Amino acid sequence: MKMFIKLSVASVSGAVVYLIYNVNQTLRKGMGTLEETNKTLEEVRNAVHGLTQESKQLIHSANQITADVKGKMENVDPLLESAQDVGEMIHNVTNSMKEASLEGRPNDLSTPSAPSTRTKAGGVQIKLK
Repeated sequence: MKMFIKLSVASVSGAVVYLIYNVNQTLRKGMGTLEETNKTLEEVRNAVHGLTQESKQLIHSANQITADVKGKMENVDPLLESAQDVGEMIHNVTNSMKEASLEGRPNDLSTPSAPSTRTKAGGVQIKLK
């Protein structure tokens, strides 16, 4: 019986040693995996940080371009308004000349007025002396 107990204790001891060895190997592999995960996370953080900086610079540049374009549009706006006024004046002068020619008064060029809706069926004829 003593021999049986000695064999049992020896086999239990061997099993415990084998179990500790396997747990140790599993923990080492787990630590290796955790180290790789930490490296990967660090790389991701660096990449995200780099992208964030690039995005900030891009947004800053876009804001500068927008402000520049807005300023230039404000500078050009009076010029466009003046061009529109000149166009309206030319239109009014043309209409005055058209009305004067339709009424048979080629020398009567009065102050430009609003456009007329009156048209002549045969078209417009201007007589020059």
